[in-house]
Amino acid sequence: MQVPITMNTPEHVDLGPVRIYFGEKTGKYPDGNQVVVRGSDTLAIFDTPLVANRIGADVDDAELVILGHVHEDHMAGLHRVPKAAVHVHEADLDAARSWDGLRRHYGYPSDALDDLKIKLDQEFHYFPRPDAIGYTDEATWDLGHCTVRALHMPGHTAGHSVLLVEPYGIAFIGDIDLSSFGPYYGDACSNLADFRSTLARVADVPARAWITSHHKGLITDRAQFISLLTAFTAKIEAREARLEELLREQPRTIKELADCRVVYPPQAQELWVDAVERRCISEHLNELLAQDRVRLDDDQRYRLT
Repeated sequence: MQVPITMNTPEHVDLGPVRIYFGEKTGKYPDGNQVVVRGSDTLAIFDTPLVANRIGADVDDAELVILGHVHEDHMAGLHRVPKAAVHVHEADLDAARSWDGLRRHYGYPSDALDDLKIKLDQEFHYFPRPDAIGYTDEATWDLGHCTVRALHMPGHTAGHSVLLVEPYGIAFIGDIDLSSFGPYYGDACSNLADFRSTLARVADVPARAWITSHHKGLITDRAQFISLLTAFTAKIEAREARLEELLREQPRTIKELADCRVVYPPQAQELWVDAVERRCISEHLNELLAQDRVRLDDDQRYRLT
């Protein structure tokens, strides 16, 4: 006798043609929030977080997947839609197509990447898409009675993009997630200067509602959005201030700075923490070097000028 399967559909809300399924703890990592856009001609989804595996037809019947960017937590449901067309910004395309591309995308040490691959297979249903198609800034998809427009907003990854559903003014802002953690720019494809530029521009997106991949989920009040964006952006300056404080105490190498933790709390133990700390700190130090606010000594220690 076949045992019936009960699908516990996650909490969701509808905005025009857009349905948002909220992941665990409003999409807190490792989960995320799933966006479904039902046009009159095409059913599209934005990213495929872990919650995609608990939704059913709204994901499984999708004809089009648009990835706002590529990371393991945004690909965790791709295995459910093997026949759907997958579109990715061209700067993240190789990372969607193969593990070799994703390894370069992360840029972590080989031992961490080997362990990460196991984690991706076991916990994120890793399913590369060699058939993925690249898109560029201002690409559009006509779904029938609504259109999706991609706005390239790099920094988090090289290809990170905001996906705007028009004419409804609903913006999926991805990992500009407005969290208390702040901006993440710790991979080989990340760029702090680009993220600063993105944060200065994202408020100008013509939106009336903002959806994040993680944490906040849905914001429909512009004043609240601006307040959250301001606090999110301020984390960058807080990290810079922390670096200057550490260098004021004494000159330090990048490893010594990373050991002090500038980005993550001391208790964080994820596989990528050390690599991300070094990458983020390097991004800040490069800015400070260019501004002649620090210098690099012969012993590879940085000091304030």
